[in-house]
Order: sequence, then structure tokens, then C-alpha cells
Amino acid sequence: MLTGAKPSSHGIVGNGWHNRETAETRFWQQSNHLVQGDKIWDKLRSRDPSVTIANCFWWYAMYADVDVTVTPRPMYPADGSKIPDIWTRPGDLRSDLQSALGQFPLFRFWGPAADIAGSRWISQAAIEIDQKFDPTLLLVYLPHLDYGLQKYGPNDPRMRTERQLIDEVASDLIDSLRKNGRRILIVNEYGIGEVNKAVAPNRFLRKHGLLNIRVERGREL
Repeated sequence: MLTGAKPSSHGIVGNGWHNRETAETRFWQQSNHLVQGDKIWDKLRSRDPSVTIANCFWWYAMYADVDVTVTPRPMYPADGSKIPDIWTRPGDLRSDLQSALGQFPLFRFWGPAADIAGSRWISQAAIEIDQKFDPTLLLVYLPHLDYGLQKYGPNDPRMRTERQLIDEVASDLIDSLRKNGRRILIVNEYGIGEVNKAVAPNRFLRKHGLLNIRVERGREL
């Protein structure tokens, strides 16, 4: 969406990469260096060097050549714990946002406990950034529907409430941005639909004795 190119040329072909040399699969890489080709901000700056860009939670955000960045980035201390945190550019924006809005609710942004709190925090951060930096282009990702659709399915009646929640958050954000004279473009990266005759590769491999597992703390890997 940021390059206008296909996966065959922009380099991003999935959410995980398997390194054959190390026999390791790494998921959810965040460096923007992985995205090949010109981005929309490169095109804009070629026309007007004064253009400024702010990215609030669009993925592959770290180290992107933009003026303002906010993206999830947990702390991983030596004891193996994971502490909710964010990565920002400029660096002091990290403490400014979390002082004003509270610690970023990482475990309510994704995972089984995900709820509207993650998207609400992002929306409020985007308003703060809009008012402080007034970027030419402001990118904001509100993830709320992702996990609701995965947990319940698209036709579950509980999704009516989930859609209402994100509609309220998005409406507040849009109203604030419009007061500053912004034009709004709403885009959707993908959709989640019900499936029939789903294939479960690991179950098939287990059935035929082809799945090698290791049990760690009662869980299979």
C-alpha cells in the first residue's frame, strides 16, 4: 500500500521468514529496510521537499525515513520477560506519549486479551502527534477488528458490538483531524471471511506420523 508495488518487487511476502542456514523462523520483523522500492513519502518529497510524514502504528515502521514514528516495541530484559513499550522517532516522543496517555497497552493491542484499549491509545496518540507536529501526511492504523474477527468469526453477533466500539474511536479521531482541516482517507489492508473445508497441515502430518514435536512446560513445539 505504501509502495504501489506487488510482493514480487517490494520484498514483503509474509509475516514470517524461515532462515534455512540457521533453521529458525522469525516473525513480525519491524525494520522498514525490509520494504524495497520507493515509498509514498519518497514520491511526495520529490515533488515538495517540505513535506513531512508521521506514521502511527503502520507496520515495518522502525527506521523508516519519516519525520515521526510510533510503533509497538516491547522491552525484553535478561530475565526473559516482555514489558509493554513503544519505539518512537524522535526518541523523546516515547516518554511524552506514555506520560500523557499511560503505558502502551501491548497485551490489549494483540493476543487473546486484545480489546478496544489498544486502538483507543493509538487514536489518542495520533491526535497528540497531529497537534504537536502537524505532518503533511499522517498514517494511523487502528487494529481492533483484527482479533475480534479471529476470535468470533465475521458473522458472530458479538461483532456488532466490536464494530460499534471501533466506529466510536475512529469517529473521535476523524472529528479531531477534520478540525485541523485534514482530508481523511480510510483504507483496509485485508478482510477476514468464513471458510469451508479448511486444511490443518499439522493435524495431517501428525495423523501420518510425520510431525516431530518437543514438549516444553506442557506445550508442544
